[in-house]
Amino acid sequence: MSTTPLLNDRDLEFLLYEFLDSEALLERPRYQEHSREVFDATLNTAKTIAEKYFANHYAKGDANEPSFDGEKVHMIPETQDAWNAFVEAGFLAAHYDFDEGGMQMPEIVLRAAMSYISAANIASTGYPFLTLGAANLIHSFASEELKAKYLPLMMDGSATGTMALTEPNQGSALADIRSSAKPQADGTYRIFGQKMYISGGDHSLTDNIIHMVLAKIEGAPVGTKGISLFICPKVLVNDDGSLGQRNDVALAGLLHKMGYRNTTSTVLNFGEKDGAVGYLVGEPHQGLGYMFQMMNEARIGVGLGAAVLGYQGYNYSLDYARNRPQGRLPSEKDPSSPQVNIIEHADVRRMLLAQKAYVEGSMALCFYASSLFEDSNTATTEEARKQAFTLLDLITPMVKSFPSKYGLAANNHALQILGGSGYIREYPVEQYYRDNRLNPIHEGTEAIHGLDLLGRKVPMGGMAGYQALKAEMETTISEAKTMATVAPWAEALGEGMQTLDSTTMSLLGTLGKGEIDLGMANATVYLDLFGRVLVSWLWLKQAMIAERALNGDLHEQEANFYRGKLQAAQYYIRWELPEINHQADILKANDDSCFAMQDSWF
Repeated sequence: MSTTPLLNDRDLEFLLYEFLDSEALLERPRYQEHSREVFDATLNTAKTIAEKYFANHYAKGDANEPSFDGEKVHMIPETQDAWNAFVEAGFLAAHYDFDEGGMQMPEIVLRAAMSYISAANIASTGYPFLTLGAANLIHSFASEELKAKYLPLMMDGSATGTMALTEPNQGSALADIRSSAKPQADGTYRIFGQKMYISGGDHSLTDNIIHMVLAKIEGAPVGTKGISLFICPKVLVNDDGSLGQRNDVALAGLLHKMGYRNTTSTVLNFGEKDGAVGYLVGEPHQGLGYMFQMMNEARIGVGLGAAVLGYQGYNYSLDYARNRPQGRLPSEKDPSSPQVNIIEHADVRRMLLAQKAYVEGSMALCFYASSLFEDSNTATTEEARKQAFTLLDLITPMVKSFPSKYGLAANNHALQILGGSGYIREYPVEQYYRDNRLNPIHEGTEAIHGLDLLGRKVPMGGMAGYQALKAEMETTISEAKTMATVAPWAEALGEGMQTLDSTTMSLLGTLGKGEIDLGMANATVYLDLFGRVLVSWLWLKQAMIAERALNGDLHEQEANFYRGKLQAAQYYIRWELPEINHQADILKANDDSCFAMQDSWF
């Protein structure tokens, strides 16, 4: 068990109350019964649970992954204790209204609370994470009858939830799913098919699991237009809420993963006998549209999970560098002189600064996205709600992909700082790396999000989201140019925006000429370019806050916190942002190095 502190309390406070004015939410009608103290108490509760019930088995759950004996899944008991503690704290229902049994907690506060839990043990967090998403899906789209039957079970921790999308032959290509749904006289359906890589698909934490299953009703249109969404419980639920008969859902086996091991990954068979009983959610053939709510929610969660894993590696390698004596500075020629701690070596500080820029930038991105989600639901005007949704829709591919790529890059630096110690299981950074390696894969690979960003999100609505984000950035740049320290960085971001603009219009021009495959061939590079500009903007905003704060009278510890923000912003905008120039050259030229490569040439 690592003694490294979870995240950085001061940084979370900065993100919530300085970078985002989350205290202003108290003026909205839904939160007027709350206070800053209530928000802080929620975070403290989450941190306490994380430290006591989740962090204690991070390594143990990895070394003793769940097993299946053909009848039952066996798990280490600490996982059950963690689930129980999360449930008892009320977090499964925290975001629902008071009259639904919830706490009316803002999305941004709940996400910040979840970040502590995820930082302590990302794998054990998978069970509540998925349950929250599945319950939200039912809450948004299911009939009142289905909500009354299933939501209480998921809110009080009697059942967990899953999202059952992927099949062995179709992967992420959901248009090709083969699972079928046969209508029954009583209004239910019988589900037949196999689902794969279903996280939390079976376990021993609860007696019931509520699967949210995508399948096609017999005779449905081909492709994505024929997909429907069903509630398919592991155990049928009686009208009084008690457990009924076992449904025709069978665990075919557990998959053995590189990381994230304490979250079961399953192959599930639906309908080995007479068919699994399923209940249609919403309208027929609209299932993929519904499921996108859970998928997009999960994408923000995956991004945040990647960010906190990167953060934990940063914290650990920083502490290690401060306490590990090795070598001497190049200027020291006396071999008998004392060794210096490795943080004194400039290249170690380079790797630490890169980690800080990646992980704090990723956290800012995920928190910003969570605030947009909040605003899309509770902002005081319809125009503000629509604007927030438009911005969130645009940036979601980067919210998922940027932390997944650069949180992992941070873990790579952390491992390098520890040297040989980083490569052995006696230290936690190798597990952070293995756990984080999943995040560029699940909830859509980089390529999928690149195609989505360039092919759909940017041109959507006459580029409404793109233009809205551009306007936000221009406002920040104009203000920053009036400030002494950050003005040069604002100038650099302005140039970066021009590069993004010209690249975007060039690519859209190629697509507009009908050269779809060529124009989309390097979409993953475009995703990264856009992400670098977006995160540079968020770093500029953080730097502006830091510069203003440093103009005041601060204690040395506080001043150092803000100086660190300025240095990380400087690093990111000087070192990382300029990489877009080479990327832009490739994209504007529609470089065909990869596109034109032939199978037979490999």
